Amino acid sequence: MLSFIRKRAVASLISLIGLVVMVFFLSRLTGDPAALFLPVEASEEMKNQFRELHGLNDPLLVQFGRYVGDVVTGDLGESLRKARPALDVVLEAFVWTLWLAVITMALVTAAAIVVGSLAAFRAGGFFDRFSSIVSLVGASVPDFWLAIVAIVIFAVNLSWLPTSGTGTIWHWILPISVLFVRPFGIIVQVVRGSMISALSSAYVKTARAKGVKSTPIIFVHALRNAMLPVITVIGDQAASLLNGAVIIETI
Repeated sequence: MLSFIRKRAVASLISLIGLVVMVFFLSRLTGDPAALFLPVEASEEMKNQFRELHGLNDPLLVQFGRYVGDVVTGDLGESLRKARPALDVVLEAFVWTLWLAVITMALVTAAAIVVGSLAAFRAGGFFDRFSSIVSLVGASVPDFWLAIVAIVIFAVNLSWLPTSGTGTIWHWILPISVLFVRPFGIIVQVVRGSMISALSSAYVKTARAKGVKSTPIIFVHALRNAMLPVITVIGDQAASLLNGAVIIETI
């Protein structure tokens, strides 16, 4: 057990070091930060002052050492766009991201379990085929494309919903709806597959033979035993949703 934990810890440390190195050097490939952050009409003197202020004139290895030191101490520096501590900017935005992810995941979980369970109960029927098509399409549609299309249709053309903001419940409908689609499609498929296996088991056949009604069979006997793989996928989708929420919020 200790050997396994030690191996995983070493592998995680190597991955973390690789990530830090990649983030630093790949960010330098985007171009001169002074040219990216300053206005187009900025003079060369202004650009040099910007580079000097942020230590960009130092040798690359010196910059990398300073960057690693900041990472180790948890110092995220200042946001160049907002001229505020970057950690404050991140935490301020993270509250909204977390709320968006939690609300969406709660709705996704409830809807996917119901739809997937009913589809499995009538496997091969109309509802099963329809829900399978919808879930497969939902799992395949790119979030960013769906977000842009939703804004164009429902906010710009129809003027039903606002394009941005957090003022009222109407501001939440578009981002929640867009974030809902992909995890819903994935979890419905997992619930359906797991429930089909559970519904064909001996204890379900015994319950049916005893005259137990369909609803308790689906949502009590079968679902309880089919939830283990579903919970695993829900956890994975919840983590992915936090990443996706940042992209959808930006759009």
